[in-house]
Amino acid sequence: MKALVLSADNFEDTELLVPLYRLREVGYSVVVASANTGAIHGKHGYEVPVDKLFSQINPAEYSVLVLPGGKAPAAIRNMPEVQEIARAFMSSGKPVAAICHGPQILISAGLLKGRKATCYESVAPELRDAGAQYQDIEVLIDGNLITSRKPDDLPAFCRELTRMLKAQN
Repeated sequence: MKALVLSADNFEDTELLVPLYRLREVGYSVVVASANTGAIHGKHGYEVPVDKLFSQINPAEYSVLVLPGGKAPAAIRNMPEVQEIARAFMSSGKPVAAICHGPQILISAGLLKGRKATCYESVAPELRDAGAQYQDIEVLIDGNLITSRKPDDLPAFCRELTRMLKAQN
């Protein structure tokens, strides 16, 4: 069982690290992918090693996609490889979990029209413009999509993520 995290520099530290460790805790190996090799650095100074480049990812090898927030989603949202990865997960019905600014990747990939989702408050107008039904709640599940608003929502976000993964296995 493998999980995939897409991110870049200036990620929101807890929004990447908490799901990463929670997924490991329930038995998943977690691969962090980014545009460059080496490590990515969070807004608050945490460093996370990059396991693979976006171009090296085959979505079929992973069970779940996690899109942490911070400023990282804005940096990678328009990269064709990132959009293709997101589209592959959404079309396959595999779980996609996006928190804070993470849904920006799904917006750019054209994946939220008609979907229910939440996000960081400042991203809400963009979410609505993309055709999503925005709700200001700590966690929102719409089929295979799990979204949350901010770091304070991480307990609910991780709870629903692990619940969805258990239901699949």
